[in-house]
Amino acid sequence: MHEFGIAQAALQQVAAQAQQAGATRVHRIVLRIGALSGVDPEALRFALEVAIPESSAAGAEFEIETVPARARCQQCEREFEPKTGLFFECPHCQALGGTLTQGKEMHLVRLEIS
Repeated sequence: MHEFGIAQAALQQVAAQAQQAGATRVHRIVLRIGALSGVDPEALRFALEVAIPESSAAGAEFEIETVPARARCQQCEREFEPKTGLFFECPHCQALGGTLTQGKEMHLVRLEIS
């Protein structure tokens, strides 16, 4: 399960940012995960629950925001939410494909520290 590696990398980034800000405590961590990022939010939640107590963010709460996939049709230029993975059909003009505009995110978006 690669979510443990992602959790560890996120906590390393949290520790580095907290240290850079001169913080001694991490209160809250907010991550944003796209629907097509390849990350299972529940597995990541479990990995963070296991990893946080052993990290410099011990005691911190965390939140995972999920971002739905959005695409722009290259034919009719309308935005839509793809219903399947990487190959999808525009619901407006039935053209195949399009350009993903969101849904592959994997970001640390906010820290609450002191």
